[in-house]
Amino acid sequence: MTNQLFTSKEIAEGFLQSQFQPEKTFDLCIKEITIKNLPALTVYVSGLINGESLTEILANLQWEQEEDITDEQEYFHAHFNYFGVDEAKSIEDFMLGILSGRVGFVTKSGFCYLAEFRNYPGRNPEEPDNEKVIRGSRDGFAENIIQNTALIRRRLRSEKLRFEMYHVSTYGKTDVVISYMSDLVNESHLHWLIERLHQIKHDGLTMSDKSLEEWLFKQKFHPLPFVRYTERPDIVAAHILEGHIAILVDTSPSVMLIPVTMFHLLQHAEEYRQAPLVGTMMRLLRFGAVFLSFVLLPFWYLLATNPELLPKSLAFIGLSEKSEIPLFLQILIADIGIEYLRIAAIHTPTPLSTAMGLIAGIIIGQIAIDVGLFSSEVVLYTAVTAIFTFAIPNYELSISVKVFRLLLLSATALFGINGFFIGVFLLFTYLCSLKPMNVPYLWPLVPFFPKAFFRVIIRTPMSEDALRPFVVGAKQRKRA
Repeated sequence: MTNQLFTSKEIAEGFLQSQFQPEKTFDLCIKEITIKNLPALTVYVSGLINGESLTEILANLQWEQEEDITDEQEYFHAHFNYFGVDEAKSIEDFMLGILSGRVGFVTKSGFCYLAEFRNYPGRNPEEPDNEKVIRGSRDGFAENIIQNTALIRRRLRSEKLRFEMYHVSTYGKTDVVISYMSDLVNESHLHWLIERLHQIKHDGLTMSDKSLEEWLFKQKFHPLPFVRYTERPDIVAAHILEGHIAILVDTSPSVMLIPVTMFHLLQHAEEYRQAPLVGTMMRLLRFGAVFLSFVLLPFWYLLATNPELLPKSLAFIGLSEKSEIPLFLQILIADIGIEYLRIAAIHTPTPLSTAMGLIAGIIIGQIAIDVGLFSSEVVLYTAVTAIFTFAIPNYELSISVKVFRLLLLSATALFGINGFFIGVFLLFTYLCSLKPMNVPYLWPLVPFFPKAFFRVIIRTPMSEDALRPFVVGAKQRKRA
């Protein structure tokens, strides 16, 4: 296939003018230049390229009297020997390359080339706010996909590391990169992912990675996340070495990891920055926080409304003072109120969010108790439950736990002790039924793998971490 996409430079200019309409698109530049004595056309988007590098290279290619040109392609390559240039194979690829930040060149006879001058706007790598560690690297992903791949490559200097790029959606043509180790990845998982990418028929992924997740897994109204999001390159590199697949989406600082289970969502980098015993303690505390954030409020409500279930030694559990507002409504208002506080903190400028939280949490909470809106026990247990929820490292999972907690609380209020235990059973059944990418969501608890479950609960020393997770299906389970 030749890269002579037009019959002449003039035909190419007319076509590009009609497609891009530069008189109505101020950032699109179409300019005539000469590469020594070869007339050519340059096309680029000014905001996506490194203008200084382009100017420096073209300044050394000013016109000078030379012999006649017998072979345009050979002449172009001889003088424009820039390392990042390749031939465009179709008009669609040529235009997509320009819109992606590359510089297009069209020679006198219509030969088309694309040169790598991309310089996407964005911030520098910095530690993500929601995945901070006491010790460890402070770099994190940014909105530049090229920069993000470099952060992973820096940690995995292997020729087996792959970065496959796909352009997804009709208008957006969003750059989506899947990264994996070619000698480790499960081929069925890889084929499933590539097939799903090709099946996406939409005009644009405006919400980048979240939109892509819903298209890949056809998530619909499932509240639980089916991928793990992270903004830390070290976490991505660790998962790739286990056989997982990383999905990078341009303009997003988050990377998706697949396949994952619920226990993957509960891991945190801090566990591996501390001694194994300390890391194990932190992991157990986090698992306990997930369980308590789900059952504490509904279980306390059950005991408070059924004091006959309590032994005399636990008679203090319950309400010490009566209120005109039903207990269920008190808990519901308090729990939803904390969620409103979280939402308000997100939309409040940082210097004001701390003050707002103090005012809402202390002053309003105390006044609500004084006027009889809430009992003090409701505020206490709701606040403790909120702390347990904030201890969940995965934001998407913590929101899902809140949804399930409200459902369990409602079932307990409606049907009492039967509603509580039936609600817990139904949730457990629902979790057991989930198999994104045909991977059990509760593995290795259901189905039960004793050794794997031990390694999930206990943070084993690095020197003993010799097996990759069975559920990933890596080609080599033994780690070198």
